[in-house]
Order: sequence, then C-alpha cells, then structure tokens
Amino acid sequence: MTAEVVAEVAPLPGSRCQASRGVLCAGRAEAKAGSSSGGAMARAWQHPFLNVFRHFRVDEWKRSAKQGDVAVVTDKTLKGAVYRIRGSVSAANYIQLPKSSTQSLGLTGRYLYVLFRPLPSKHFVIHLDVSTKDNQVIRVSFSNLFKEFKSTATWLQFPFVLEARTPQTDLVGSAPPGARWTCLQLDLQDVLLVYLNRCYGHLKSVRLCASLLVRNLYTSDLCFEPAISGAQWAKLPVTPMPREMAFPVPKGESWHDRYIHIRFPRDSLKVPSKPIEKSCSPPETVLLGPGPQPFPCPVASSKPVRFSVSPVVQMPSPTASGRAPLAPRPFLEVSLSQERSDASNADGPSFHSLESWAQVEASDAHTAAADTHVLTHESAEVPVALEDTGSCEGFLPDPVLRLKGVIGFGGHSTRQALWTPDGAAVVYPCHAVIVVLLVDTGEQRFFLGHTDKVSALALDGSSSLLASAQARAPSVTRLWDFQTGQCLCLFQSPMHVVCSLSFSDSGALLCGVGKDHHGRTMVVAWGTGQVGLGGEVVVLAKAHTDFDVQAFRVTVFDETRMASCGQGSVRLWRLRGGALRSCPVDLGEYHALQFTDLAFKQAQDGCPEPSAAMLFVCSRSGHILEIDCQRMVVRHARRLLPTQTPGGPHPQKQTFSLGPGIAISSLSVSPAVCAVGSEDGFLRLWPLDFSSVLLEAEHEGPVSSVRVSPDGLRVLSATSSGHLGFLDTLSRVYHMLARSHTAPVLALAMEQRRGQLATVSQDRTVRIWDLATLQQLYDFTSSEDAPCTVTFHPTRPTFFCGFSSGAVRSFSLEAAEVLVEHTCHRGAITGLTATPDGRLLFSSCSQGSLAQYSCADPRWHVLRVAADMVCPDAPASPCALAVSRDGRLLAFVGPSRCTVTVMGSASLDELLRVDIGALDLASGRLDSAMAVCFGPAALGHLLVSTSSNRVVVLDAASGRAIRELPGVHPEPCPSLTLSEDARFLLIATGRTVKVWDYATQASPGPQVYIGHSEPVQAVAFSPDQQQVLSAGDAVFLWDILATTESDQSFPGAPPACEAGPGTGPLEDAASRASELPRQQVPKPSRASPPRLGVCARPLEGGDGTFSTSDEEGPCEESCDPEGLGQASGPPVPTEEEAGRAGDGAWAAAVGSWGLALPPRPPGQPRARDTRNSGTPRTTYLASYKSFTPARVSCSPHSAKGTSLPPASGGWLRLKAVVGYGGNGRANMVWRPDTGFFAYTCGRLVVVEDLHSGAQQHWPGHPAEISTLALSHSAQVLASASGHSSTTAHCQIRVWDVSGGLCQHLISHHSTTVLALAFSPDDRLLVTLGDHDGRTLALWGTATYDLVSYTRLPEPVHGVAFNPWDAGELTCVGQGTVTFRLLQQRGADVSLQVHREPVPEAVGAGELTSLCYGAPPLLYCGTSSGQVCVWDTRAGRCFLSWEADDGGIGLLLFSGSRLVSGSSTGRLRLWAVGAVSELRCKGSGARSSSVFMEHELLLDGAVVSASFDDSVDMGIVGTTAGTLWFVSWAEGTSTRLISGHRSKVNEVVFSPGESHGATCSEDGSVRVWALASMELVIQFQVLNQSCLCLAWSPRCCGRPEQQRLAAGYGDGSLRIFSVSRTAMELKMHPHPVALTTVAFSSDGQTVLSGDKDGLVAVSHRCTGTTFRVLSDHQGAPISTICVTCRECGDLGVEGTDLWLAASGDQRVSVWASDWLRNRCELVDWLSFPMPATTETQGHLPPSLAAFCPWDGALLMYVGPGVYKEVIIYNFCQKQVVEKIPLPFFAMSLSLSPGTHLLAVGFAGLHRPPGCSSQPPATRSWCGRFSAAEMQQGLWCWASRLVTPGTWTQAWQRSQVVNGPHAGTGQDHVNLLDQAVVNLAT
Repeated sequence: MTAEVVAEVAPLPGSRCQASRGVLCAGRAEAKAGSSSGGAMARAWQHPFLNVFRHFRVDEWKRSAKQGDVAVVTDKTLKGAVYRIRGSVSAANYIQLPKSSTQSLGLTGRYLYVLFRPLPSKHFVIHLDVSTKDNQVIRVSFSNLFKEFKSTATWLQFPFVLEARTPQTDLVGSAPPGARWTCLQLDLQDVLLVYLNRCYGHLKSVRLCASLLVRNLYTSDLCFEPAISGAQWAKLPVTPMPREMAFPVPKGESWHDRYIHIRFPRDSLKVPSKPIEKSCSPPETVLLGPGPQPFPCPVASSKPVRFSVSPVVQMPSPTASGRAPLAPRPFLEVSLSQERSDASNADGPSFHSLESWAQVEASDAHTAAADTHVLTHESAEVPVALEDTGSCEGFLPDPVLRLKGVIGFGGHSTRQALWTPDGAAVVYPCHAVIVVLLVDTGEQRFFLGHTDKVSALALDGSSSLLASAQARAPSVTRLWDFQTGQCLCLFQSPMHVVCSLSFSDSGALLCGVGKDHHGRTMVVAWGTGQVGLGGEVVVLAKAHTDFDVQAFRVTVFDETRMASCGQGSVRLWRLRGGALRSCPVDLGEYHALQFTDLAFKQAQDGCPEPSAAMLFVCSRSGHILEIDCQRMVVRHARRLLPTQTPGGPHPQKQTFSLGPGIAISSLSVSPAVCAVGSEDGFLRLWPLDFSSVLLEAEHEGPVSSVRVSPDGLRVLSATSSGHLGFLDTLSRVYHMLARSHTAPVLALAMEQRRGQLATVSQDRTVRIWDLATLQQLYDFTSSEDAPCTVTFHPTRPTFFCGFSSGAVRSFSLEAAEVLVEHTCHRGAITGLTATPDGRLLFSSCSQGSLAQYSCADPRWHVLRVAADMVCPDAPASPCALAVSRDGRLLAFVGPSRCTVTVMGSASLDELLRVDIGALDLASGRLDSAMAVCFGPAALGHLLVSTSSNRVVVLDAASGRAIRELPGVHPEPCPSLTLSEDARFLLIATGRTVKVWDYATQASPGPQVYIGHSEPVQAVAFSPDQQQVLSAGDAVFLWDILATTESDQSFPGAPPACEAGPGTGPLEDAASRASELPRQQVPKPSRASPPRLGVCARPLEGGDGTFSTSDEEGPCEESCDPEGLGQASGPPVPTEEEAGRAGDGAWAAAVGSWGLALPPRPPGQPRARDTRNSGTPRTTYLASYKSFTPARVSCSPHSAKGTSLPPASGGWLRLKAVVGYGGNGRANMVWRPDTGFFAYTCGRLVVVEDLHSGAQQHWPGHPAEISTLALSHSAQVLASASGHSSTTAHCQIRVWDVSGGLCQHLISHHSTTVLALAFSPDDRLLVTLGDHDGRTLALWGTATYDLVSYTRLPEPVHGVAFNPWDAGELTCVGQGTVTFRLLQQRGADVSLQVHREPVPEAVGAGELTSLCYGAPPLLYCGTSSGQVCVWDTRAGRCFLSWEADDGGIGLLLFSGSRLVSGSSTGRLRLWAVGAVSELRCKGSGARSSSVFMEHELLLDGAVVSASFDDSVDMGIVGTTAGTLWFVSWAEGTSTRLISGHRSKVNEVVFSPGESHGATCSEDGSVRVWALASMELVIQFQVLNQSCLCLAWSPRCCGRPEQQRLAAGYGDGSLRIFSVSRTAMELKMHPHPVALTTVAFSSDGQTVLSGDKDGLVAVSHRCTGTTFRVLSDHQGAPISTICVTCRECGDLGVEGTDLWLAASGDQRVSVWASDWLRNRCELVDWLSFPMPATTETQGHLPPSLAAFCPWDGALLMYVGPGVYKEVIIYNFCQKQVVEKIPLPFFAMSLSLSPGTHLLAVGFAGLHRPPGCSSQPPATRSWCGRFSAAEMQQGLWCWASRLVTPGTWTQAWQRSQVVNGPHAGTGQDHVNLLDQAVVNLAT
C-alpha cells in the first residue's frame, strides 16, 4: 500500500541503523541458505554436500515414489547404474521425492545438482517445489516442452534449450539423437531472487518426469566446478566437483567433449583476459558488471558456434536486499602501461564471455567467444548478438513500479465485500486484485498474485488468515497472511470452480462451495490450522450434493457446524469423523422459495449452545425466515412488500404482509438489527422483530451484498452497478468508498491542472475521477451512443469524447453539460488527440477519415476533413493518433495497415510515409502497424508497435529506423508511451504492463507487471511523470520507484545522452532504490543510512508509522535523509522545481553538484565537455566539490552594519542550532584525543560537546562559511566564508579554540575560499580560492601576514601540505598534479612549481581530492571515480583503480587504511598496506593487493570527514546537511546532526509548548521536542513544498489528539495526526499554492489562503470546502489569525474573530460561527502603498495579528509610507499607537502569555524600539541568508526586560518568527530558518 505521506519517528540518540552485512569467503563463493526454522545445526549434516538418492533410499521406494515406466539400467558412458524414466505422457511416468506431498525434503543447500541425460527425440520435465523463508511454496519447472518463459507468483516455467540451433530452427524442442550427460547446477537462491524477489528457504520436493536418464541429485552450499581436476584446482579459484559427484573422463579426453555443464541462473564469474598468476593474492572470484541480459532459460550447447547461447547463462541481478556477496576480489584494474589487454576491443571496452573457468582452461574455442555476447530475447526466433557497449549498469530499479491505487470493484461478483474484525477496513476484490481499504483514511493495500478474477473471499475472526479463490477453472485458492500480505499457501481445489468460501472464527477450518467438472455442487472442508506454522492445507472432508447452494456459512458458536441455502433448500451441515453430512430444515410451505443469503444471530443471553442460535434466511420473493437451528424448523416468516401512497411515485416504508414481494439479495444480522439489501436499490435496517424500518438508504442500482460491522454502527453495502459504501447509523450519513465501471475500460486521459482522470468504458459511461483520492467526480451516461475515446483540453476545463456513431462532443467540467457536437465522421471514432497548446484537435474514424478542429475558442469548429487517410476498420485505441510533444507533427497508421504517415499538424501536409511491412516468418503474413507514439521533441523519435511483436523506433524527420526492440510482447499491443525524459517505455500487452529501460541500448528486457485479469487497453504516464496508469478491467495507479529527470536537453538523435560526472548519483539510483547488490566487486556493505524516497517502502516489522508518499510535480529531492526505511535513491535535483522555488536553496544545490548536462543513460561512457576548453570557465562539471554560496538579498531593506548586543546585556541569546551546512566543503573538524568537535551552519561556527550536546556559537562571518581547518596542535581553528555583497574580499577568521574568540581577521581572496590547510609545524596557513578566483595564498601564523600568493593558471580543487616536509605542498586540478616547494630568502617566500600530467590510463576526469599516504605516496581522487597513487619522489603515477562510480571528493589516510568519499554518497574503507611495495614496479603495477574492507552508503555526497588515528571511527558530513558518526568496527552509521534540506517556511508550537513543528521547501513537516531539540516525528510529502503550517488549538480535544494542518505548493492541504503519526486527510481547496493556514478556535474548521487571494473554509473531518471568500482576490493572502471571542459588542454574532491580511496592504476582520455557517465582515482596513524608491519593487509582506492580552487590539506591519508597527483598535475603529521600525518587517508574532511583540526583518532580528548604534557597541548575530535557512533550526533564549511602553525590549516568553508571508518575493535574508525565542 502506498500512502501520500511519510510519518517517521526519529531514532533515539545513539541508535543505529544497520544494513545487512556482506560475507567474505576466501577462495570460494558460499551462501547461507536455509529455512526460517532451521539454524546452523539443521544444515550441518547437509554440508559440504548431500547425496539425495542415497539419503532418501530411492532404491527402496519407501521415502520416495515412482509412477509408470521407471527402471534401473546400466549406462555405458558412466559405467554404472542409473534410473530410466520413459513414457509417452510425462505426467504419468516420474520419480517423486518425498513420497507424499504433505512431507518435505527440508534440503537447505543453495545449489541443486541434477545429473541426467535426456532421452533422444523425447521431451522431459523436471518439477521442483521450493519453499521460501516466509513459507510460500514456489514451483520451478524445466522442460524442453516449454516454448517460452512463463512466470506467475507461484510458478516459474523455464524452457530448456538442449543443443545449438541454426536461425532456421527453434531453440526448444525434443532432445537430439546425440544428447549427452548433463550436470544441471541450479542456484535456487538466485532463481527466487531474480524472478520473484523471494528469499530461498529450502527444497521441499522434486519430481523427475519422462523422458530422461538420471544418475543422482545433490544439494550443497558450495559452487562446484565439474570439469576441474586436482592439478587445475591449484591454479584456479574454484571448488572442484567431489569424486562422488563427478562424471568419469577417460584419460586424454576433455570433459567438455563428453559432457555438458549448465549453471542456472548464470553466475557472476567473469573470465579474465589471461590466466591468473600464482603470485596473485588468494584465489579470487571476479564479478562482472551487468551486461546484456539473455533469455531466461538454461542452454546446453555442443560447441560455441555463433548461433548458440553459452552454457552458462547470465541472469538479471537479484532484487532482494541483504544478499551476501560471493567472494572478495580486487577491484577492476587500470594499467598505466601502454600494453593493451588481449581481450580488449579496439573500439572500446568489451563484454567478456561468462564461460566457466574450466572451459577457459580446457578449450581455446570457449575463450575465443569472449568478444561477443549472444543474447536470446524472450519469444525471439533468432538470438541477437549485441555489440560491446561498455559496462552497462542496470538503470531501472526492480521493481520500478509499485501499485498505489485501484479504481474498481467486483469483476466476477459484487457480493464479495467484508469488514475486518476491528471494523477499520473493508476487504473486497477488484477483478484479480484483492483490496484492503481503510475506511477513515481511504488508503489501500493490495494482495497480488491471482491471474484471474477473484470469485470468493473469506477472513477469519482474528484478521490472521485471508482466503481467496479465482474464477477460471481449474480454480486456485490462496491463503494469505492478512497482516503482512504474504501468500502463505496456494493449492488447487478439488472443485472446478469455487463460488463461496467461509472461515471458522479461529481460522482452523475453511469451507468452500463450488462445482465439479460435471457441474455438480460440491462442498469441501480444509484444515488450515498449521498454515501459519509452516504446515500445509489438508482436505478434511468433501461431499457432493444435488441441492443448490447460494450461500454457505460456518457457525460462530461451533466450528464443526455450517449452514447453506439455495433454490428450495436450507440445510444444516456438520463435520464429524472426516465426513461432511447435512440435513434439511423443514420449510413447509416455503420449500419452493429461491433463497439467496443467510446469517446467524447469537442469542441475547449469550448462550454458546447451538440450540440458542437462530438462523435468518432471505429469498428473492421477499421472504425472511427465522429458523430454529435445534428443531430445524421455521420459527417466523416475514415478507418485504412495496406499498405505494395513492398518487405517489415512490414507495413508502415497507411492511411485511401478503402480496408481491421485493427480491432480497443479501442480509446481515447483528445483536440489535438486521440489515437487508434488495434489488430495488434499498438498504434497510430493521429491528430483529421487524416491526418497522429504522433506516434506509437508496442506491443507484440493485444491492448485491450487505454486511454489518462488528460494532454494529456501520453497514457495508455493495451494488451490482459497482458501488461500494457504508451507512453510518449514528450520523445517518452514507459514505461512498468505491465506484467502478461495470465493463472493461477502453481509454483514459489525464488533466494536469486539476489532477483529474477521464475514462470511457463498454458500459457506455464516461467518468471523471480525482487522481489524488481516486474518487469519482462526474458520470456521463449515453444509453444509445457508446463512447469510444476521450481526451482533455490542455488548458480549459473541457474534455472531448468520440462516440460509436461518429460524433465528437465536448463536455464542460464546470457546467457538467455538452458544449458542442460535431458529426463529420461516418464511422466509430477510433482516435482522438489534441495538441499540447490546445489549439488543434484531431479525430479519426473506422471509415478512414481524419478531421481537424480549431479549439482556439470554446465554440470549437471543424477546419478540415480528409477521407481515406487513416487505416479503416482499425480498432479504437489511445495510440491510433499521436501528436508530437511540440505539437508540430501528427502521426497515425494509414492509409493501410503497413504504413505510418506523419503530417504537419497545422497544415495536414504529408511529410513522411513509412512502410513498416515486412514478412513475418512465424505467421507467414505481412507485418502491420498497431499503435504509434512520439518521444520527446528533442529526440525526434516515433515509436511504432507492430503485429509481429516488435517496437520500431523511427526518426520522425527522415523515417529511417533508429533501433528496434524485438520480441517485446507476445501479442499486439494497443497502447504504448514514452516518458518525457525518454527513460521508460511503457507497453500494454495482453493482461500485463511492461516497462522497458528505453535509454539503455543493451536493455536486458522489460519488467512485467500483472494484476489485470483482462487485456490492458491503455497505459499512460501521469502529467508529472511520477505515476503510471493502466486501464483494462479496472484502472490501476502505479508509483514509479525511480527518480525521473525533468527539462532535459537531448543532444541529438541517438537516445544515449552525454552527461557530466555530476550524474554519478543518478546512475546508482536503481540499485539503491531496490537494494540491489552491485554487480561489480563483491565488497561488503555493512550498513547504510536509512533514507526514504519514491522507491521507499515501509520497513517490515516496524511500528507501523511509516508510509511512502508520492505527489504531483517534478521531483526536487528524491529521498529524505531522515527516513527510517531503506534507501531508495540519491538526491537528484531537477531544474523545473528549482525554478519554481526561486530561492537560494536551488543555487546551493546546483553549485554543490555541478549539474549542467542531462544524465547519461546507463551503459554509456562518461564524456567530458571539451568545448571551449581553451577559454576560462566559471562552472566545472568535473568536481562536485565546487562551493556555491547561497544568494544574498540585495533589496534596500536589507540591514547593513548591524551588530550583536554585548554578552552582558543582550536581548537575545542563541541557544541551539539544529543543522549542518552541507553546502560547505571540509567544514567539519573533530579531534578524538581532545574531544573538540566543530562544524558550520550558515555563517556560524558551531562547537558542540558530543557528550552533553551543549553548543558554543562563534559568529562573525558576513557570508556562509565554506571551509574549516584545525591546526595540528588543535589550538587554532581557521574558518573561511564565501563572497559577500557587503565586503570586497572573503573573510578568513582565526579562532582561539580554548577561549572561543576570534584572534585574527584576514582577507585576500575576492572569491570564495575553497580550502584551508596548516603546515605540519603549524607555522604556515595556505588558502585556496575557487575556480573563479584561482588564487593561492600563504600566511605566516605568527602574525597572520600574507607571505606569498600566486595566480593559478588553471582551476585547482584541493591543496595539502606534505606531512613529512613542511616546505612542500601539492595542488590537484585539471589534468595535472602540481608540486610546490617553498623557498625562503630572508623575509621573501617563493614557490617553485613542478607539474606532472595525469596519465591517460587514469582517464579524462579531473583530480578532485588528495591526501598523503605512507612516505613517499600521494593518493589522488578523480571526478570519474578513480584513485591514483603517486610517487612524490619520482613525480610519477604508478597505480590506479576504480574506487567509485562518482567523483571522489574526499580522501583520508592513516596507518595502512584509506577512506574515500564520493558524490554518490558511498564511503569506502580500503586496505592499502601493500601499495608501498608496488611502487618499485612503476607503471606496470597492478592493483590486486588493494582491497575494500567496508562500505557505507550515506544520504548525499561526502564533503567532510574526520577519523581517529586507527580509522576505526569518525564523523562524516554530506551535502544533505547530515553529520554521521561512523564505526567501521560495527559497520554502523548513526545520525548525529540533521536539519531541513531546504528553506524553512514556518514554525508553530503545540498548545502546551512542549513541542514545535516546522515546515520546509523540501516537503517535510517535522515535530521537535523543545526541551532537547530532538526530532520526534517527520511527515514527508515528495515533490511538493510545504509553505505554511498550523497546530490545532488546545480546545479541540485531548493532548493526544493534536493535529497539524500543512499547506503545499500544489494547493493541497493535509491534516496530520501527531499522536498517530499519520495523515488523516488530504483536501484540495485551492488551485494554486497555499500561503497561510489556521484552525478555528474549536479546531473543527480549517481556514486557508492562497497566492491568488482566496480564503477557503473547510471541515477538518470531512475535507469539504463549504465557503470561499474572494474579497482579497488578486493579492496573496499573507496571514490568517483566529481568536476565540464573543462578537456581540461588535454588533455581529459569532464565536470566532479572525482576520486575513493580503499583499495589497488590506486587512479584513470577520466574525464567524462555523457550526451555524455564519460569517460576517466586521472591519476592513487599507493601508497606503510605500514609495517605489523604498522598496524598488520588492514589497515586504502585509502581516497582522490579534493582541492576545487585549482583545480589542490588532497589530499590523507591512509596506507603507513609514516603517512602523501599527496598533489598531477595531472597537474604536482607529489607530491607537505606532511603533517606528528601522526596516520593513518580514515576520511578526505576539506572545500569548506576556506583553511581547516579535518582529523579524529581512537582514536581522531586532526588538522594537532598539536604536541603531555603531557596530562596536551593538554587534548582532549577523544577517542570515537562505543557505542558513536550509541548514538548521535556530533557537534563541531571551533575557528579562522590565515591561513598560511599546518601545521596551523583548520579555521572557515563547515567541516564534512567523508566519512568513509575502508570496512573490525572494526572501533570501528572511528568517526562513525559524528563529525561536525560548525562555531560559
């Protein structure tokens, strides 16, 4: 289930978040696979391998079974006895282990070895039943009968390819005459991980079916190589096959010439380019990165010809987390010599063959095949050889889609709807999906696995087990763990079709009713008590009956008793002695009735005896019979009859008497009432004596099912027209839960502005839905003319619909009526689409005509009609017509099926006609086009799906074929679409949805998603590209679990886009989102910091407070650093959201990442931008270390020359800062020996005690601090800031660590200082300017005078002193390492420069980081992820290795260990002790001796780090604004400090002042404990900015019922429950961004204002907006303030007094009583506009608030003639006082306890009345820029001042700066960081 909001509870201090640890095994790959109940002892007897036939004594047939022709024969090749299984029918001739299906083998070995030989010209089948760790049984089958791979949730079918085939022959079929003995090695763990994302538990059973010879079966945790002898084993890092398992090989012959070895799935062994030398460190297994993904089938090949598939098949990477790596290995080498590897490709890197080690050793032919991969696509006729494309990283997470919501109900029947025992949720089927809907919140979760419509549901009394059966014969029944959603058991029922299921209350008994193969009614009882404990379902009894059964129930009072009813019968059943017996109830005169439903009622006295139970049965004639279960007789009979008032059209309340009755379809009984649903559409509630109707509700269709909730307060009802809802008996309100089409959906369309969805269906309706809530908004029905297609107008509230009569009509969503109708077509409309600008509309019909319409005005008209243009008789399809994204081109299939025509959309001139017809060899028919769609305009691609299962990509301008995706679907697809970033290709095929990685040329194949029970007719991306919709039997809404890019600029026709190194984080988003093990080196991943994102999932086993979110709009931040779930992906900002934000937050993010080029697709090599290489540039993509300070406001009301009050007499004291400046670089220092810990947050240096949490704050910098440096003596700290508009040079401050005082203030650089470093003797300080300044300065630390400076010829990214020689320092930058020697002549110091270029083998990236190692080594990191090692004495680079995928921004060395941090967020620990020994080898050195010991994945690019001397523990900072404590020994990372990622917009307090809440541009709402300033709860909404916040008042309920209201940039408003840590309600009262929100005094009403000046009044409980005030329309609402006050003295009635202030200097005061829906205007205030010269167009906000200590006063600040606070008395209607201000106010708040007024300015925070004194006497804490607001929460403690006049300073109280109004301004210097004044 996917919710909108992430509610997260912050970890307690010291808590650890630890991921699964890797397992290192030297010399072999060993995985630990076992059942959930088995431990190490349970597996010990199976190690190292187990002979299955011997252990289970197959020859005795006691613990195994044989069937048919099974015999023991002697094989000449093996010279021993084998079992022969033959017969014409495989299912009738087999060996089965164990003997009974109720038993289990319990074999936990990861690998299963099957030694067999197929019989010539015969087929064989091997069935394996594998149990997962959650006790789900999966059947895995291999056979040469299978033509293609098939997969369901419980069955995997793999085709077995026996021999090499030519292109003219099939890849599967009967065994050839010369079939050889085969060793089939099955990796059961990987099979489940790859295809079903399941964890392997144990092997349950094996069935070997004819026709084959089998020698034996073995299981083991070891990966054996069958062809390796003892001598060869000494040279190769593999484990030889034990003698007992080995095939005999005659002397002098090759193993591969006689036998076949198949490893499936193909393992990750990589063939080296040459044999491994003995001198290498211990034998290692080399893993290959992901390459082309072949067809999923084991292949046996006789020789490596071109058309064969290699015997070892490579498979997609597993998707489960926590998979142990196979073995340690050295990373990929980069040789610095000029020699080329033998296996290298001249055109670039090549894929190596994945042959086994033995084949490489034994046959040169196998090695020769290493240059090309031969890839077999699904359903492909001929294998396709892919070209070498480099290391192709898998781009898509697996899965990339997750089902979020379903629009639909029923399918097979609408009678299946249940309450959960707690009454909080409703369970119902939607075709093949089972939905659990929370009735209070509307959230859905799903049970997926059925492949056909669900026909029956049953839930036990404890909500533990859910049973479901699907309709299509043979019926399959599933048992689910209701709490976790896992399928516990799947079994085939003895019945052909299951019609009804019923659980006993304990869940130990399940009864089902259905039909057998002959159509007879059958009742089956299953025992399910052991399912949850790992057992299986057992058939207890079954019985046939000739009586009709329409309903069947197990009684509550006795689990062995049941009842049934049907045509003319009511029977009572009993289970006894393994048999089901029944006896009829004496119905007397009612024996001919057709009974439809029944229900039990417990006696009022609570007697548990069966005699005390009464049974109620209803019939289609309107009768309700009350039956005594003991006497089995009818006690009472009543009948529901219609009664009409004379002349009245509607029936009155019903009575029971004689006459024609109303058909009753369902009834439900509670201890007090009986609910009855009838076919006249009424739900009626009766007392049990049926004296009169208590309540009734009329529905739009016949009621098919009713259920009373367990508490008896709600009645669930379902109708045959697809409606599901419930009646609340207390409030007498009917709530609709779900609506549904009653026939398949034909097409869909989406509207972006309102977030609406339109669907057309075969039920002749057009329905409009709200995408956010999935609720139906409108329903248009046409009884005569069937709708076929639909599309929205892009800009107006109008949609167009095409009908079967040829009419095209436009509908108004505002008036809900038809606007215009055109009938220019003669046939049914097959296509309908509009241009993106909404100016043109196109339609096509089945007669082949094409029409063009002008939609420039609402009365749209026909422009042109062209006949014989479109292919006639084509079915209606969403992709029949396609308009390019820029609106210039129109494409369609026509005039014939084999041609695709492209026209100019405006002129309808034919530009291109492409013939895609080709002979389909499989069918012998000519290929034809099915659907068309355009890609992004920049690409110029036109995609065409064909009838021969292809998708052809054409150049829309020339018509040439760019690429082709063969075998993408087994049947023609009616709909396909490409995402706006050209990343995902979406295809509807059959009953599945397929997603392709379109950007990757060597795509491994699609991801397939099931859930639809009928063919999918349409697929589409949501307008924000964050979701996918598929329509068929129902409408499915899927979340995209991957970061999508917006506003990409594509470089040209090829889909592969170049990218800079800054795209590194995006490349790994897939593996991190789905927790994939990286397909590189098997390096341990001990722990990763938890993060949430679009691909985030609830943490299993958690406390239930987590839910994921997905909102509209492009994604600015793809993950949240505070999440407690697993990581979903790195932060990937996009420009579109940044452009909307319009503040310094985006500037900092872009500068830190250096994003300037679109991300490259996976598999494409990194490319440097070499254009204008000779010209100095200000942006350098290669280094993410570039520091970009946040923009500083230049508005005239920004404060200058402000200062801080003295410590002895200040008004405010900074108490705490929560946050870390992730925009800085090396801006954190920590010394473990002294405990000194300091970091930056904006313009502050924060010194914190890690034990007590106490902070010191060192202010003074005029701009954001960029970097820090601590002297080696730890006595001096240097800090440098970025460029400031108030100073000509960047400041560098030198601090005394012991006293916390600034000792020196120096400056030289005119641009940002990028790096600082002290010399080893602390006598010198070097400072480095950024890429614009390019200056290097040297300072003497005695007086801090400038001793030398130089202008650098190229940008430099890092500088460091040589720790062994204080006279040498090194700089790294673009392509060179610069060694600088200090030469001193008297007082003059000069720098002697020596440059060394970077060798070409290191790569074209820039050097971005450096650190010195053991003498004389220097380690340098590059922007491409390489680490190179230099000999500083020789001045040469002798070693390099690939250390990461992204740029290396940090390197630290100590002892023999190296720490690297990269832009991808990876922190890695390397063992480099052997590097010194490699120095003597020079450029021929190899990196085999460098190993990675540990790895951690953090929440952003690593920018700072400090470790102890042993590098066992340290503190690391990231660009996400988080400081992590890292322990390599424990493999953990603990969050120390973390703030909001971007600008904080508002802060509010709880009524008891124990907690505060903040909201931010990053979409998060965080709740803080004010005592400790610890994060308690976080609510996260992705892709939206949270702009305003309000806390519910104290009077709205108990403290545990406190709520938060948050307003967002898309106009939505969400209500969060603080106690439940969940979102209660989402409403959408505004079409534009909200600016302010407030609760009414009773907390039941929410008032919200938006930037257009509208004020909406909404119910908190229902979300209904019942009043909209437009008095301020045209100016943004700055603030809304509410106070509880009787308004009688003002001449109006009301309990609340509230005001609204807008940006046009107007304030309205209102009196309201919302319970009585009263709202009257009390007063209207208008203030004069300021002079233009004062503001220069940057108006501050207009703010107003009621005075809490004087109910008649109102405070106002805003732009005016004077800078002042205006105090207005609305009782006297006049201004009573004015307080002058030094600047225009940007925020305002009043203390509710004492006479305190807080005013915030754009540049500083000053109490009213303070005079502006010189800086020397009144220093202040500086002016705070937007960067500081991004990085932390600032808390201030005030001092006591004697109260008096308004000009006095601030008093002791709780004060908050906010709300922050003034939409439209760039509040860079506003206190967006939420400055809080806390009492000391």
